[in-house]
Amino acid sequence: MIIPAIDLINGQVVRLYQGDYGQKTAYSDNPQARFDDYVSQGAAQLHLVDLDGAKDAKARQLALIAQLLSATEAPVQVGGGVRSEQDVADLLAAGASRVVIGSTAVKSPDLVASWMEKYGPERIVLALDVNIDEQGNRHIAVAGWQENSGISIEALIERFLPAGLRHVLCTDISRDGTLAGTNVELYRDLCARYPSVGFQASGGIGGLADIEALKGTGVKGIILGRALLEGKFDVAEAIRCWGDGRAA
Repeated sequence: MIIPAIDLINGQVVRLYQGDYGQKTAYSDNPQARFDDYVSQGAAQLHLVDLDGAKDAKARQLALIAQLLSATEAPVQVGGGVRSEQDVADLLAAGASRVVIGSTAVKSPDLVASWMEKYGPERIVLALDVNIDEQGNRHIAVAGWQENSGISIEALIERFLPAGLRHVLCTDISRDGTLAGTNVELYRDLCARYPSVGFQASGGIGGLADIEALKGTGVKGIILGRALLEGKFDVAEAIRCWGDGRAA
């Protein structure tokens, strides 16, 4: 499934390069129009990141998020600084189809597993951002990619499998925002190793050939951000390219 994404700072659609707030590009001050356009082209799932909330939970754009989701005719998974059960409850109440959880899943896995059990694993997406070293170790980065947790993505996935883990959004940090191509081998390996988990591929997709390259890997979703904002291709073209694999 093709999953168009937007990142929000103070109501503006933006992109950060490599997660750096100092390297921000603003694209639009009308996120609703962007979502409406994506849905009109056939998007059946959307992704929203509240970068204000990611930086400071007190700055979460909850009213705007609720307004956006109520007016959008497709389910939207939402993330950005989810650190407490109240954050999960607030986003679900605002209309999020799923809540995306990153660093908290690494730092407090027992807590996040309890949320899966309470709200259902279908409502939780783990966002796991990996740094791959020269030996091929895949360590998860936290704190906006500023810290290496020392925990491998494999170890964390296995920690959550007993809680019914269903969704993992996996980003190869070295590729994010670069449009330089996606890490096909990473996704092929993870999908083969954990067939019960639906993986969403994120980072580096700059052209339709990068979507084509993910066919057959087993990924269930492809997150598209900067490439759509910069007009490398549109949502309808991406869906056609993904073709029969769209609902895989």
